Amino acid sequence: MMAGVRIAIVRIGMGAVALCLLSAAAAAEDSIPDSMQVYFGDTHLHTSYSFDAFLNNNHSADPDTAYRWAKGQPVIHPYNRARVQIETPLDFLVVSDHAEMLGVMRAFYENTAELVDLGWYGNLKRWYFIKKMNQAIEEDAGLQFFGRFLPKAKTVNGHADPAADPSNNIGDMNIFGDIAPISVNAWESIVASAERHNDPGTFTSLLGWEWSSIPTGANLHRIVITPDGADKATQFLPYGSDKSQYPEDLWQWLDDTQARTGARFLAIPHNSNISKGYMFDTSSLRGVPITADYARRRVAWEPIVEVTQTKGDSETRSDFSPDDKFADFENYDHYIQLGQDAYTASSADFIRPALKRGLAIEQKVGVNPYKFGLIGSTDSHSGLSSPEERNFWGKMAKDSTPETKLRVGKSPITSNGYDMSASGLAAVWAAENTREAIYAAFKRKEVYATSGPRLRLQMFAAWQFPADAENAANFAVIGYQQGVPMGGDLIASEGEARSPSFLVRAVKDPMDANLDRVQMVKGWVDESGEQHEQVYNIAWSKGEGQQPRLLDAEGNLPAVGNTVDLNSGRYSNSIGQAELAVRWIDPNFNPQHSAFYYVRVLQIPTARNALYDSIALELEQPPRGPKTIQERAYSSPIWYSPI
Repeated sequence: MMAGVRIAIVRIGMGAVALCLLSAAAAAEDSIPDSMQVYFGDTHLHTSYSFDAFLNNNHSADPDTAYRWAKGQPVIHPYNRARVQIETPLDFLVVSDHAEMLGVMRAFYENTAELVDLGWYGNLKRWYFIKKMNQAIEEDAGLQFFGRFLPKAKTVNGHADPAADPSNNIGDMNIFGDIAPISVNAWESIVASAERHNDPGTFTSLLGWEWSSIPTGANLHRIVITPDGADKATQFLPYGSDKSQYPEDLWQWLDDTQARTGARFLAIPHNSNISKGYMFDTSSLRGVPITADYARRRVAWEPIVEVTQTKGDSETRSDFSPDDKFADFENYDHYIQLGQDAYTASSADFIRPALKRGLAIEQKVGVNPYKFGLIGSTDSHSGLSSPEERNFWGKMAKDSTPETKLRVGKSPITSNGYDMSASGLAAVWAAENTREAIYAAFKRKEVYATSGPRLRLQMFAAWQFPADAENAANFAVIGYQQGVPMGGDLIASEGEARSPSFLVRAVKDPMDANLDRVQMVKGWVDESGEQHEQVYNIAWSKGEGQQPRLLDAEGNLPAVGNTVDLNSGRYSNSIGQAELAVRWIDPNFNPQHSAFYYVRVLQIPTARNALYDSIALELEQPPRGPKTIQERAYSSPIWYSPI
């Protein structure tokens, strides 16, 4: 495919690490150019235009602030008013404010809203509501007021499930009357800001918003992204869950709007970990078993999923992966609702079980609805994307300081700032840092997730790679020429039966900790429809004192060690390795079984944000959460299907 190729590792633009393939030859596929670079960004960032962000003390960090921060400029924090700055700038950012009540709270508070006449009684109710809201904001009680907009838990008045009560979504919006003119103004401002900050080749601003369906507290949120600019974006107003709570209706709106305006879209589910078993179920939210048509529409509109963010990690739990020693990572056991339901983890809430379920559904209906790539993002509501543990500014503006993190928990919401994870980032392999190239990477799923560090990760699959290809200078060239990258399909071979071969290379963030290990996660469905999984340790570093670590009979690996100083939060890179590369062949391959494979890379332990805070506050223990963390990256899967 590529003749006369050499590889150069360079620093590109604003924090991007590039694996550049320098060649005069073109790639064999139009979608895979002869030069690929990895770019890091955030697809899920809220500003003061989001109603919940504004009620939670973000009154000043608007889209311009978000972009300035992402590009590396110092900005003023919206709550504590400190001068703050990101450690390593992002390469791309999506400002994804809630479509529901877009810009409304800000306009009411600033008295810039044009209000429609609701009659004397309706006007009076609205005036009183706005007065109480503004009073709550002035008294620093916006979080408590936010509880008015939360859906009710089934324990409040017996709601059985979201399908049975489609009205139990975000509440109290009807009291405002027609708020569309306010939202139009906000959207036009968001679009204009994105256009100002978009700088092709250097920094990319992608337009988007959040569709925030949350019936009975079941989180079914999606981020909607378009690669198009103002010419198309100003022809529509973002579609919210106030129009419909059902994902199928969102997809229909996307289809209709694309046909009408020419705008392109994709949707990204997130926080499946708190979806109450609805996000990756065997039936739709309406209770209809998944059909081939449903599966086709879903996988077309939702090619990627957000696996890690501030409200926890959604890969898997030990409930569903009991043999996985690293399964319970940043668990988040709090629903977003009014009233209390005990958290119950469902396999339909998590990524790995969903990937397996998708294979089983495909076996029945012929299409896999859960054939998605993986990214991370922050879901920050402060306007500041801050996935670094040592430079974490919380989810909401108010939980930006050690002391206010605890006070945030005194509200209708049971979680507080210490339950939040400093996560994550979306990494994309693209030809250039532009809207088109990044969107194309999302669509083909050549993307991966990290919990915050800028780990560089590539994975390829083929029926055979050359011996020692993992150590080759032209590693990526071999991967693209002879195999398929993450997000792709390994086509069954009609010739000699053999096991698939994988090339994996992981390189540490230059500014962060060494790597502990690389794991291959395999899931498959057998002839009877039974779902299986296995985690393989496929590459690893030496342990403390550079002592070898050996696999036991069950394939388990001794811990790498822990160098974190609990009195300072500092760690040493005296353990682990800067780079791990491997050529791995599946030892248990069955050509009759549909399967997926994805890579999980673990860092050595480092300090969690709660440890830094507890040291600063002179506490013996963090208020909540562990002291240390093993940051990680997840590749998008590669799928195998029998002939």
